[in-house]
Amino acid sequence: MSQDAAADHRSREIWRAVGLMTLSAVFFGCMAVTIRLASKQLHPFEIAFFRNLFGFAFALPLLARHGLGLLRTDKLHMYFLRCLIGIVSMLAGFWAIVNLPLAQAISLSYSTPLFVTIGAVLVLGEIVRARRWTAVLVGLLGVLVIVRPFGDSFTAGSLVALLAAAASAIVALSIKVLARTEKPDAIVLYTTIFWIPMSLLPALFVWETPVGITWLWIVLAGALGTLGHMCWTRALQIGDASMLTPISFLQLPVVAVFGYLLFDERLDRWVILGALIIFAANAYIARREALLARRTVTDPQVNPETPTPR
Repeated sequence: MSQDAAADHRSREIWRAVGLMTLSAVFFGCMAVTIRLASKQLHPFEIAFFRNLFGFAFALPLLARHGLGLLRTDKLHMYFLRCLIGIVSMLAGFWAIVNLPLAQAISLSYSTPLFVTIGAVLVLGEIVRARRWTAVLVGLLGVLVIVRPFGDSFTAGSLVALLAAAASAIVALSIKVLARTEKPDAIVLYTTIFWIPMSLLPALFVWETPVGITWLWIVLAGALGTLGHMCWTRALQIGDASMLTPISFLQLPVVAVFGYLLFDERLDRWVILGALIIFAANAYIARREALLARRTVTDPQVNPETPTPR
């Protein structure tokens, strides 16, 4: 394949990954709304369990399509560890969605790409230079604007949202590693399989049987979560995590509209300012990733297996 053909193929793959991540952001944004609606009756830990239970039901067609051979793997230990960290992120994230204004909870989740960059250095051995470290620091400044740790409006709940973001970054990196050898559908199935018992234990301590329309919200949470996870996993398989995760910014307009219409939530100016700062930092990180990916394809002297200065 010529250099031009390779560059064109890479460009199409990037746009495909961007499209999948966009769908993922919309699905996850709508899932956040159904979680808040279900929380009128249920504790967020129980909602997390039902999201996983119904999510597995919606993922079963993947098993019917590929057969039991899809589950053949020698990386069960990696799946288990990835899911253990993922359930921490899920429980913290669901708690934040229920107990914080939706826009604030989602805005703080945008800090995930910042943690991805830090994790890429510590885990994947990437070499990050001054410009990207500056972008990370600017993004963390945006986090401080939202959290305002030294103001009267500070709540410890925002720290729970940050815990969810940090754990989600580890999950994103682990999926990137798994996707080198594992099929995206296998990652989705194993995730839901492990998450059901992992989320059941905390749910039992706050159990209340759902009634009425709550069933609809938890079924939708499972469907939207699985669809979002499918798109997210496929996107991460063909694109760089630190390039794609800023697209989750699209969740903000989704939850902001529903937050206003359904829960009478107004957007706080500090939340908007902080989210814009975080988005700007993430956009710069994404731009650097795209440039470096293009350089890797077009320059035959660049070895894609060698840690690249960022």
